[in-house]
Amino acid sequence: MAVTPLHKMHELKIYNSISGKKEIFKPITEGNIGMYVCGPTVYSNVHLGNCRTFISFDMVFRYLKHLGYKVRYVRNITDAGHLENDADDGEDKVAKKARLEQLEPMEIVQRYTLDFHHVMSRFNSISPSIEPTATGHIVEQIEIIKTILDNGYAYVSNGSVYFDVQKFNETNNYGKLSGRNLEDMIANTRELSAQSDKKNPQDFALWKKADPQHIMRWPSPWSDGFPGWHLECTVMSTKYLGERFDIHGGGMDLKFPHHECEIAQGEAACGQTPVNYWMHANMLTLNGKKMSKSTGNTISPEELFSGNNDFLGKPFDASIVRFFMMQAHYRSILDFSNDALEASEKGFNKLMDAVQTLETLSAHEKTEGFDVESWKNECYDAMNDDFNSPILIAKLFDGVKFINILKEQKATISKQDLDMLKMTMNGFVFEVLGLVNSNEASSKVNDKLSGTVELLINLRAEARANKDFATSDKIRDKLLEIGIQLKDGRDGTSFSLH
Repeated sequence: MAVTPLHKMHELKIYNSISGKKEIFKPITEGNIGMYVCGPTVYSNVHLGNCRTFISFDMVFRYLKHLGYKVRYVRNITDAGHLENDADDGEDKVAKKARLEQLEPMEIVQRYTLDFHHVMSRFNSISPSIEPTATGHIVEQIEIIKTILDNGYAYVSNGSVYFDVQKFNETNNYGKLSGRNLEDMIANTRELSAQSDKKNPQDFALWKKADPQHIMRWPSPWSDGFPGWHLECTVMSTKYLGERFDIHGGGMDLKFPHHECEIAQGEAACGQTPVNYWMHANMLTLNGKKMSKSTGNTISPEELFSGNNDFLGKPFDASIVRFFMMQAHYRSILDFSNDALEASEKGFNKLMDAVQTLETLSAHEKTEGFDVESWKNECYDAMNDDFNSPILIAKLFDGVKFINILKEQKATISKQDLDMLKMTMNGFVFEVLGLVNSNEASSKVNDKLSGTVELLINLRAEARANKDFATSDKIRDKLLEIGIQLKDGRDGTSFSLH
């Protein structure tokens, strides 16, 4: 008998940034979802604020999969074309870092792409279905520029190609995502200098002619140059998800101009709006102030994990940080502080203890004092309300209270309800929120370490029995080099970590 997917039993609502309200989610193709999220520009270690965005959309990805949807999740890597200050002029961020470190740009790209993957792995984020790079899609970008030119929404100027915003606005609405009015934007813009290649200040680059010193350049019909930052995402999203797809996500800071320009490019090239649901994750603050490298009010993921920073009293495990982020709605500002993280750690440990206790509980004839099915539905109601993870966590702690009552044998639970309680707790804690029981993980690592050292102790004992003292000493010395000290006594050999 076919199992009905969960999404057929649940009405999911998503806050759509373009309409400014929650809307019932209806995928373009039933049972299938295309989701694109703007990925990192890989010129430095990934910023904690960016991590929050990617963790938020990892949670969205996980819940959609949990509901039984087949999800194609595309998150790009920007490895060229993103200029300083997100502008159309200035130095390429990747190329600048390469110049400063006297490396090839692709060495910078490789280093910081690996860093990004490492950090996201620490946060237990699932890899996207496809992770395209901007430099891997230069041909497609040139082709879509030709289409936009043919459709009359762009112009060539001194080897560069610019999108004609005023021309586009004659028949479309430039500014509908960010709520900006083009006439107001024009009125508030300083006069263009005589050197500008643009017709109007609001126009943006689709292709830039490279200056002689610009390293990252490709041949095109207009010049040796490089693509515009906004264009890259239009090309990579539509190539893998189609000219119109379900969800586009990113940080709130990308709403204008990046996502606004994506909409304009998509409509100019394909004649239709590219995305049905726009989702934006909000920013992080640190001790009540905006995170900023220039003011020193910033902390990196590695500094968070190691405790090597000036803001927090101790290191925090990545899963606790993830849990802390899940305790705020993805659209709300989240403030990092030592007190908040310590409180989150206590809550996390309480949740994990309850999950472990759940495995030891016994079933009885009936359930007393708790409606498990209603509680389960409330958990789903929270996530169906625009992925409201803080409300979900509050509901999970209602479950924690009941588990502790069961542990104290002050209530009973039926076999059917116990199975439902286990499935719901484990499903939301591990599958949807993506948490990892760090205590359990450490215990498994310690068990494996103990087993490995015991094996080496036995091999050493065999070597000593065979008077192979060279091998015996080598095992002892090599273990000592990595901080494991063997101690020989009357009851055998033990070990300690140093």
